[in-house]
Amino acid sequence: MGDIRRRGVVALGITGLVVPLTMAVGGTSAQAASCTTQTGAYQKQVEKFLGRPVDGRQSAADCKAIKAFQTKHSISPNAGLAGPVTWGVMDLMNRQKAIGNKPNKAGKCPTNKGRIACVDLTNQLSWIQDGSRLVYGPVAVRTGRKGHATRTGLKKVYWRDIDHVSNLYNVPMPYSQFFDGGQAFHSVGISVWAPPGSHGCVNMTKTAAAKYWSLLRNGDEVYVYGRKSGT
Repeated sequence: MGDIRRRGVVALGITGLVVPLTMAVGGTSAQAASCTTQTGAYQKQVEKFLGRPVDGRQSAADCKAIKAFQTKHSISPNAGLAGPVTWGVMDLMNRQKAIGNKPNKAGKCPTNKGRIACVDLTNQLSWIQDGSRLVYGPVAVRTGRKGHATRTGLKKVYWRDIDHVSNLYNVPMPYSQFFDGGQAFHSVGISVWAPPGSHGCVNMTKTAAAKYWSLLRNGDEVYVYGRKSGT
């Protein structure tokens, strides 16, 4: 977590504990690893997800495909093992796909607030709705990891900075829209499925973050609910 840099002085009152405003970015890079010959605990599920022959036995081709997926999504180590972390990412993708264009089917995000940005931590999805009408999304997001969970509840966008840079990590946070202390929507240069997650921010692709930037304004409400697996 790090403090907000606002081209000089930032003046913002926050009740509660007196701590610096923080940036919630988080990245992880897969470590280079040789391809394993070991059959993973989730071999069949991973083979099916990747469109490989489902025989439950690791092959050189299986390992190559699994390793490519792990590298793309910053899963470490990226040795091609069909383990729980790799399957967890794939299972999340399956669940997100199944939700389709009805992310608020259960009505958990308020429909009496007008335009509002919803964040479903359980399914790692976000969207913008106006009443019950879906305006944009849902899009896959990457929220806070264990110890840095994205905080739940009803909030409001209070500050926007299109070219924000985190002081603590000295990394860019394009299209930042802050809604709870240092927690913000912003784009990242890694996969939004990269485990274990951010330091609290809602990470998005550049396309999604730019669209959120065009649709939201200071004072627009944000509702975060659910619980991310492992937090």
